[in-house]
Amino acid sequence: MDLAFIPSPSTGVVHLGPIPLRGYAFCIIIGVFIGVWLGNKRWIQRGGRSGTVADIAVWAVPFGLVGGRLYHVITTYEPYFGEGGHPLNAFKVWEGGLGIWGAVALGALGAWIGCRRRGIPLPAYMDALAPGLALGQAIGRWGNWFNQELYGRATDLPWALKISDDPSIGRVGGTYHPTFLYESLWCIGVALLVIWADKRFKLGHGRAFALYVASYCAGRAWIEYMRVDEAHHILGLRLNVWTALIGLVVSVVYIVVSAKKIPGREEVVEPGALDAAADDTGAGETGAETEKADAAAAKAGTKTAKADAETTKAAPKAVKGAPKAAGSGKGSGAEGPARLTKDAGSGSRSGKDS
Repeated sequence: MDLAFIPSPSTGVVHLGPIPLRGYAFCIIIGVFIGVWLGNKRWIQRGGRSGTVADIAVWAVPFGLVGGRLYHVITTYEPYFGEGGHPLNAFKVWEGGLGIWGAVALGALGAWIGCRRRGIPLPAYMDALAPGLALGQAIGRWGNWFNQELYGRATDLPWALKISDDPSIGRVGGTYHPTFLYESLWCIGVALLVIWADKRFKLGHGRAFALYVASYCAGRAWIEYMRVDEAHHILGLRLNVWTALIGLVVSVVYIVVSAKKIPGREEVVEPGALDAAADDTGAGETGAETEKADAAAAKAGTKTAKADAETTKAAPKAVKGAPKAAGSGKGSGAEGPARLTKDAGSGSRSGKDS
């Protein structure tokens, strides 16, 4: 008797009226948004403009979805083009079936087109995006949980995944290794590793992306080995195990060779970004100077208003003292003619007496 296990959803789709809401699609969409968000933050830290990552993702994401589906259909063609297969089912992406190898390959092609249109070096863009890709995969893998797919061998461990029986697709119920969960946790570790290594060693020229590929492939190899779903085998190993091993070797070789040929990190990742930042800084300084001048003018205006108030206050006193002064002047003026008249009369008499 199983004492503990991870339950699977009874259904992977909820209908909102006639509109189906599929858990698999939601996980993919959320993963894309998280990847673009983190990539944008890292791109800005590298000296790029905000929004550039999203602009290029408009090219990369559709290419990645097509590439992921093509890889799955090509490597698992029996349900679509084999005996009793239905070719139109190849377009039913919501039912699951996206190969990460094809998604990364064609997604990189889409990113190259977007970077070329913007004059941006593709390696620098992929370096900024690498941890976000790993986190996006970690979230996207939960879509397999909703579809009850990509599980491992049977087990009775406490964290075993409970799978329901479905004879229509040949699915046998029981408890199995939750390989989707293992890969999700591994991808989170990959994202943290790339962030740490990039900060510690200043990875550039595509080496952060190569580290993401190498570390993901190392985990995917042993996780893939645990799976029990149908797959093509080469020399006794699943096709995806070989793909992971090849990706691991190629990525490690690229890191070593590129570090010798082009060490360090790109100084400029987006043409014009530094000039735009300088313009924004200059505009900010001009605004600060304008505010300072306005404050000085306001201060001068306050002093002028204060002086005018003091002048107005002193004016009544001057007006009050004016009548007194005017009266004194009038009296002096009256006394003046009288005195002159008197003096003139005295002068006449003195002259006559003489």
